[in-house]
Amino acid sequence: MRTRALLVVFSLVLACGCTADGGAGPDVTVGGDFGARPQISFPEGEPPGEPRSSERMAGSGEVVDPSDLVVAHYTAHVWDGGDNRLVASSFERGAPAAFPLNQSVTGVSRALQGHRVGSRVVAALPPQEGYGPNPPGGLTADETLLYVIDVLGAFPPGAAAQGTGGPGAVAGVEVAGGPGERPALAAPDGAPPADLRTKVLVHGRGAAVRQGQLLVVQYESRIWGSGAALESTWQTGRPKAFQVGKGAVIKAWDRALTGVRVGSRVAMVVPPELGYPGGLPPLVKPSDTLVFVVDVLAAY
Repeated sequence: MRTRALLVVFSLVLACGCTADGGAGPDVTVGGDFGARPQISFPEGEPPGEPRSSERMAGSGEVVDPSDLVVAHYTAHVWDGGDNRLVASSFERGAPAAFPLNQSVTGVSRALQGHRVGSRVVAALPPQEGYGPNPPGGLTADETLLYVIDVLGAFPPGAAAQGTGGPGAVAGVEVAGGPGERPALAAPDGAPPADLRTKVLVHGRGAAVRQGQLLVVQYESRIWGSGAALESTWQTGRPKAFQVGKGAVIKAWDRALTGVRVGSRVAMVVPPELGYPGGLPPLVKPSDTLVFVVDVLAAY
């Protein structure tokens, strides 16, 4: 299993500007510091007809693998030789974005693979490398996109949180397994508690999670009284990322995860009103109490 340093010292060195296949990178000028919104100057004329990418700053972290979940700040422009309008920016949202490379836009996935955490990558994507014939709203099928991506972190399928602690229980739910291990849950017989119950089983050594940050997590869930996993990132092999404290996840997660330290494992028993009152996932009934174990891998 590869490990990921959460604090990376970036060597902000201009790279050669070559793509993996030896061609020239996109002929744009990109200024600004790593992690700050870039200043982009487009050349005159039409964009390239083939995909091009280059590394403009070289990082010193782990190498990005095709199976990774990448966390990055980015901007995306339509490169049309005219106003080259901005279509998306994580800087405007106030939090970075997550790119599961095996589910991302083809050109973005290809452009990021092989670079190190801490790198700035510039990629020009013609339509066939972008959204293809069915682009999202505001784009057309014949537009070239220009991405500037600052790679903040990369997390393989087996990424694990590290802290101190181990097995424990919350509201009678026994949770076996230590730091980095997939938890095993054993729920008691009887009625569940009526209110939210939470407990930190593994205490992380990182910074406390703040409202509005993007969290990278591994998690396991059960319906109270069921022995089968409802969801499990350990089972699917895909860590997930979400913004905490902004209504992007269930209320119980917003409450239970804000303030814990990165590297922690948090167990929670969630009453129905703090779960999915607005729209239930498959197999969950409105009256179900849910059990979660969440490992906080990183916060940005």
